[in-house]
Amino acid sequence: MKQLIVRNIIEPNGKKIRRCLACGTLVTIGRRRYCSMDCRKRLHYKLDVRTGLIKALNVKYATFYFSDVMIILDMLPYGSEEMFSFFYPRSPGKKPSEDFSKMADMLGSIWWKEKKRTNKRYLASHYVLAQAVRTNAPAVSVKPSMLKVPSMKTMHLSNLKLDKSELSATELLKRIKDAYRRQAKTHHPDIGGNAATFRKIHEAYKELTAWAKNPTFTKRRGFPDKWFYDGSTNKWVQPTPLPQQQR
Repeated sequence: MKQLIVRNIIEPNGKKIRRCLACGTLVTIGRRRYCSMDCRKRLHYKLDVRTGLIKALNVKYATFYFSDVMIILDMLPYGSEEMFSFFYPRSPGKKPSEDFSKMADMLGSIWWKEKKRTNKRYLASHYVLAQAVRTNAPAVSVKPSMLKVPSMKTMHLSNLKLDKSELSATELLKRIKDAYRRQAKTHHPDIGGNAATFRKIHEAYKELTAWAKNPTFTKRRGFPDKWFYDGSTNKWVQPTPLPQQQR
């Protein structure tokens, strides 16, 4: 099924508007991906507290996303080549986290009722999955590729006014030096700048220069606009921005 989220909108005045990836609110939020951290944490919490149901269904990978009219939960169980998708209508005035809770409670009730009737967990799981829409969608729709993310503190980039995408530049050392010089011209104590601010700039310069000479990365899975569940950790991962070169 085609992804339903609309992430960005450009107004006539050129301003970029995004939909919050936790509630869908259409607001001017600049480069942020959520209208607030509380909103992101609320959805993350709602997803995490109901991993018991997903684990009971023997799910290897899953994704959660939403549109203005419905929420969608796609699941790929262990040993299956079929995708199982659950659709639930959005409730007027309710957030996706609230609708997810209602859908999970409904599916959980179905599971427990069947478990009580048959006294078999696997039969209860099969019964719940039988309520889903089955597709032969490729596994990559719920299993994201591994992403290499630079292991660099964002505060160092911020102190030199550099973007994370610049870490992949071929002349990274030159960019770091140029950025350091620009900031030093403004913040060096000898020309009236703040000493504490300049120390942070100098520390950022040292850290970024060292990283450029010996870059290190962390690996993680995730989608740019879907919440991702990994059965190996039994946890949900919030939408993960793609590295600049992969966009």
